[in-house]
Amino acid sequence: MTPEDFAALLTPEGRALLDSLRDYDPAQELAVATRLRREHPAPLVSAALGQARLRQRAAAKFGAEDAFRMYFTPGGAEMATRATVASYRAQRFAALGVRSVADLCCGIGGDALALARLGIRVLAVDRDPLTAAVARANAEALGLADLVEVREADVTTVDTAGYDAVFLDPARRGGHGGGAAHSTSARGGGRAAGGRVFDPEAYSPPLSWAVEAARTARCAAIKIAPGIPHEAVPEQAEAEWISDHGDVKEAVLWFGATPGTVRATLLPGPRTLHTAGPLPDPETGPVGRYLYEPDGAVIRAHLVAEVAEQLGGRLIDPTIAYVTADELRATPYATAYEITDVLPFGLKKLKALLREREVGILTVKKRGSAIEPEELRRKVKPQGRNAATVFLTRVAGAPSMLIGSPVSAL
Repeated sequence: MTPEDFAALLTPEGRALLDSLRDYDPAQELAVATRLRREHPAPLVSAALGQARLRQRAAAKFGAEDAFRMYFTPGGAEMATRATVASYRAQRFAALGVRSVADLCCGIGGDALALARLGIRVLAVDRDPLTAAVARANAEALGLADLVEVREADVTTVDTAGYDAVFLDPARRGGHGGGAAHSTSARGGGRAAGGRVFDPEAYSPPLSWAVEAARTARCAAIKIAPGIPHEAVPEQAEAEWISDHGDVKEAVLWFGATPGTVRATLLPGPRTLHTAGPLPDPETGPVGRYLYEPDGAVIRAHLVAEVAEQLGGRLIDPTIAYVTADELRATPYATAYEITDVLPFGLKKLKALLREREVGILTVKKRGSAIEPEELRRKVKPQGRNAATVFLTRVAGAPSMLIGSPVSAL
């Protein structure tokens, strides 16, 4: 989609056409396109169909009410912050007394919209013309244009001195930039052939530049990949890992908060586990009656020891992030399972046990095992009316299978 194609979608004809496609079935796209091209220009029909598909996909991230009013690029829909996460971060900014934010590498504007909804004034910057146009259209579509100024510019040239805070979301895909001078497109410009970037200095702009930009503001946040090495976190920053419904979404470096603090935040909630200094590694021991699977944000934040202490638990292996205990305790930071069997790894033994117990609904979890869940399901061929969970892991260094089922601790 070119900027000209997108501009056509913003005309009365384009808006009406797009609205008519809200519930269309992509499987019928050829027939729909043929019919619509009798009444509308072919480029407009193609742009509208593409936008309708993006809106349908984006509903899971932004909610249907917003998604079907917003506009997207393919990469922008994929890489934009989930609305629940953006809302949580905006609330943290507001709690820090922030009333204006320079959103650098704004993409399609997901974070800018969340900030504006709290009455925070936003300068949203992206160097890609199409991405900036989409962000501007989104602010207008959601009635937030008075609070969101969208600027097409290289983020490294933007003066942020007049803003309380800076938010940066560097691109983490090879070949696509987030508004820096050396980028070939903007964050939100599409999936790069190079895939995701794991070296923070290969972000666009690099993390080192983002950190220096953050230090110029009273308060700042930098969105980074959840897999960032802890040693790459600057001493002046607070590091926060965020999950939504158990799925780790991102990590954030906060400046102007509490330096050295590490947080794991779980949404919805929010529920936050934090520490100013790591606890010693938990002791290891035999598998007890209950197994706890810590939330991914807890694991990424290296806060498993804090959860183990809360539960009075121990690790099943010094290298595996499963906590075990003999008593059931409630915690929002881990999912509990009651374990019925602890067995050495063996497919024949597992297949026989599942057949004996008539297990047809099998959930497979792995940590420290080379076996893939789908591969295991194909080999054991579960059949029956009962359900079970099998953990493929290590216990005291030995490949093992733990069988059980989830249990709620009220």
